[in-house]
Amino acid sequence: MSENTLDQLFKRLEKDFDTETPSANHEQRFLDKLNKNGALQQAKAYKQRRRLLKPLIGVAASLALLMALFIGLNKNEASNDLASVSPKMAETQSFFTLTIAEELNKIEKEASPETKILIDDALQRMKALETEYESLKDDLAESGDDNRVIYAMISNFQNRIDLLQNTLQQINTIKQLKNINNETSTTI
Repeated sequence: MSENTLDQLFKRLEKDFDTETPSANHEQRFLDKLNKNGALQQAKAYKQRRRLLKPLIGVAASLALLMALFIGLNKNEASNDLASVSPKMAETQSFFTLTIAEELNKIEKEASPETKILIDDALQRMKALETEYESLKDDLAESGDDNRVIYAMISNFQNRIDLLQNTLQQINTIKQLKNINNETSTTI
């Protein structure tokens, strides 16, 4: 629209504009009308509810913050293992854990009455190494990621894997001796 068109529009609608000043008691009459409809009481009740809810919202937010901090601290306390040192150490721990699980599965598959004592002994030594690892986790938390403790933890994992692999070799030796004994007894 051009300026001329706007000027013409305002001149045409000039008589329709409400330019009168309201009377002195206009505001009071308006409030009285609102009071009759109950809108004023509703507005006051709404303001009163808001005033009551503000402290409750603050308390709820404080509780949520405290819970988040508590959960966060528990996670930090629980993660004092090799994985908490760095992403590379997390990969290392994951590798060792998977390897140990695989070796344990192999040993379980090879279990027999002839190997029961050997497997029980290996599992007892594994528990001792796991207890030692738990102690190393405490040492890691106290030392603040000391390299000596980290190397000791890695060495513990390697010792567990070596123990399981040696046990598997001994089980295979027992199986071979059993097969040789069975072959000689059947040929005689």
